[in-house]
Amino acid sequence: MKPYDMGVLFDECAEHAIPTTVRLDRPFDIAPEGGTSYDVPALAGLVREVSAWWHAAGARPGDPVAIVKDNHWDYVLLACGAIRLGAVPAQIAGNLDAPSLATLLHRLRPSVLLAGSAVLQRCAEAGVDLRGLARTVLALGEPVPGARSADDVRGTPPPPPRRPEPDAPLVVVHTSGTTGVPKLVVHSTRTVIGTLARFEAVRVPVLAARRDDVLANAGAWAHGRAFCWTASVFCLGPRSISILTGADPDTADPVLRAAPPTIVEATPANYLRLRPLLSRLDNAFRNVRLYLSTFDAIHPPTVRDYLAASGRRTPLWMQGWGQSETGPLTFRFFTRGSVRQRGERHPGTRNLGHPVPGRTRLRVVDPATLRPVPAGRPGLVLAATAATCLGYVGEDDRWAAKRDGRWFNTGDIGVRRRDGSLLLLDREVDHAGALSCLEIEDVVADRLPEVIECVVLTTRGRPPLPVAVTEDGALDRAAWATAVRDLPPLREPVALRWDEVPRTATGKVRRSALLAELQDGATLPGSGRWT
Repeated sequence: MKPYDMGVLFDECAEHAIPTTVRLDRPFDIAPEGGTSYDVPALAGLVREVSAWWHAAGARPGDPVAIVKDNHWDYVLLACGAIRLGAVPAQIAGNLDAPSLATLLHRLRPSVLLAGSAVLQRCAEAGVDLRGLARTVLALGEPVPGARSADDVRGTPPPPPRRPEPDAPLVVVHTSGTTGVPKLVVHSTRTVIGTLARFEAVRVPVLAARRDDVLANAGAWAHGRAFCWTASVFCLGPRSISILTGADPDTADPVLRAAPPTIVEATPANYLRLRPLLSRLDNAFRNVRLYLSTFDAIHPPTVRDYLAASGRRTPLWMQGWGQSETGPLTFRFFTRGSVRQRGERHPGTRNLGHPVPGRTRLRVVDPATLRPVPAGRPGLVLAATAATCLGYVGEDDRWAAKRDGRWFNTGDIGVRRRDGSLLLLDREVDHAGALSCLEIEDVVADRLPEVIECVVLTTRGRPPLPVAVTEDGALDRAAWATAVRDLPPLREPVALRWDEVPRTATGKVRRSALLAELQDGATLPGSGRWT
């Protein structure tokens, strides 16, 4: 089975007798009384039900609608329900700050906004009323004055499904927003399903889910990756899927131990937060044959620890690099042997591997002239792929500035190596000459196990400012001095706890926001033209 129509995906999977069972770490926000276990027919019924909600709330074919709520996989079910009747859903993370949410909804102008009550209340307390940014507002959870509740639209029959046109807008997702307000990215059925999901739904040995596999995913469920992953993985029909909505080890542990996974996918931030599980007596990762990571840089110690936790003889880690606008662009595999080296200044996980054969092309160009540079020289990374999105909602000029014919400007600085692989240095806005922030962060994470995450912030005219994230916000200064002795000059480090660092919906550090908190008036070294 190959995916195409996301509005009836689960109906078609049920017709094909896909036997997958889904286990949740908490009930769906759209079905709080529905429990934590679903089979495919039950999921199909839930999509039909929420399609009726959208219709009863006033959504019609072609209308943009918005989903803003707590992190859970039902983001995708709500999107499928909207697509079923022909509306265009926008999946917007509920943990964005209130002004950013207001900006995105103003750009989108949805006919219906389905929002978590807690999100609406939080924004109201911040002086931002989201209720005036859509014709109709549906509140999930506690009643909210001026908004309809899900109970108001329950029990209505769903409209008949409408098959999407291949090149029409299908779904809107957003970028991470590490440097400001996220961009709203429009994908079509051809780009996100026909090009990306169908490729992943091919039964490639080792990489694709088998029917006896047990999957676990600790994802950012508003992100476009969740939408694409859902389309492909249900067509492959693994035995079961465990859905994690957060990264609290104590919450995740019983879910993972109840069905020890053979394939794990998570954001890099969630991999970091779940690392304490690796040392527990009943190791939930003992059966893992394949780990997958996307979204952000992953540091060598994290890869090393998870591979060591597997009881398999040859577990693999597949790292993908791409963007919301393009989907995956490169991939690379790691084994226990390839991440054995510790603490040295070597490419490690910053070598992103090679472009996807036959599907993506990369070009590295001079930032000033946009002309190609030879292998071995750093430059802006451009990408060409059939999966490139249709554009940005409400930001046509910004989109035009990032396109040059078939080439899309990723805004990343990298080096094309002589073997064709790509070495990532930094985002262009953060890049400071010959120094690579990502390299320093890798080395520090390798040399100081007590540092959960190292963030190197660059500014014009001063050495970089390192931020060390630890469990208690304390740092052994003598150990730090030893660890950075052979690195480029750095300022004295700032030590913070995890929850003191501003982050995106996928757990990425919002570097510009963090820099503004720590150093008022600091200027980033890059131009920021392609962020």
